[in-house]
Amino acid sequence: MKIAIVHDWLTGMRGGERCLEVFCEIFPQAHLYTLLHVPGSVSPLIEKMPIQTSFVQRLPFSKKGYRRYLPLFPMAVERFNLKGYDLILSCSHCVAKGIIPPPDALHISYLLTPMRYAWDMYGEYFRGSRSKMIPFFIHYLRMWDVTSSQRVDYFLCISRHVENRIKKFYRREAEVIHPPVETNRFRIQGKREDYFLIVSSFAPYKRIDLAIEAFNRIGYPLKIVGSGPEEKKLKSMAKSNVEFLGWQPDDVVADCYSKCRALILPGEEDFGIVPVEAMASGRPVIAYGRGGVLETIIPYDQQSQSDGGTPTGLYFYEGSVDSLADAVERFGQIEREFDPEKIRGHSLQWDRKIFKEKIKKSIFEKMESKC
Repeated sequence: MKIAIVHDWLTGMRGGERCLEVFCEIFPQAHLYTLLHVPGSVSPLIEKMPIQTSFVQRLPFSKKGYRRYLPLFPMAVERFNLKGYDLILSCSHCVAKGIIPPPDALHISYLLTPMRYAWDMYGEYFRGSRSKMIPFFIHYLRMWDVTSSQRVDYFLCISRHVENRIKKFYRREAEVIHPPVETNRFRIQGKREDYFLIVSSFAPYKRIDLAIEAFNRIGYPLKIVGSGPEEKKLKSMAKSNVEFLGWQPDDVVADCYSKCRALILPGEEDFGIVPVEAMASGRPVIAYGRGGVLETIIPYDQQSQSDGGTPTGLYFYEGSVDSLADAVERFGQIEREFDPEKIRGHSLQWDRKIFKEKIKKSIFEKMESKC
């Protein structure tokens, strides 16, 4: 079979690229299509694929400022010529699922999320913008997003949270297959240090600002691994107890996980690979109690303790500085209740091998039913 894999853009190894890497491993003979590719920014397995980019690749300042070309993305992905392909597998959080497939091709989309910019996180992305054109453009983008969803034969998705949004926005059914975590990259370390940790891109919906304000107040050490468009603003907010490390190699991130007191997850996640990585390191997670983390974290409460359960974290339920600060203070009182070995054991159900088996089985079953 002639196979095409379509991904939004290749500019770094984040959760979506971890999923893409498995697709490339299952189908090494496939051709990879993407709006933009920054050479060397993704894993060797992805880099060695035959990669076809769109006209966005040639636009000025696209390597760092590609998000400014968002209005052009639907046109760019629709211009890919996929004639002759039997299977098209899109891995999408923006426009990749909107390719135009040949009539006789099978199109399976692994949806990381319906387009955040256009739907439930529109306010977080565009708050403070003075442009009067944005509401008109977003209206067009929503119509395109719904229309293009009808070009997908089967939706797979990363969580029940995303499954519900697919039903809401697209009126389509989806099969949930949680994304992969390379649990063998992480380990439990006996010696821990006195800091909390954030590992995240600096996008508005990640709510890193909320965490910084909370730790400014309580004064505990906080280390932040990551970068992004809000970096300058966030650094200007932070007091001396907040340390910015930038993006770090995988081994450094794994070491940070294993030595921290707990991971802080201040924003709503569609699934959340980072908290599972922290749990694979035996570390608990203090997370905003909405979205995909409700499917991965066992919260500390009286019921789980009385039932002999294994708590792996703590939720705060209001997106406020007070709520997060209170959760961190409470964690300090119950920190000894968390068992690193049991936390790591809980994380192993999302191991990369399990994801590969599930996704391969699902795709091959759908291919057979079409044949």
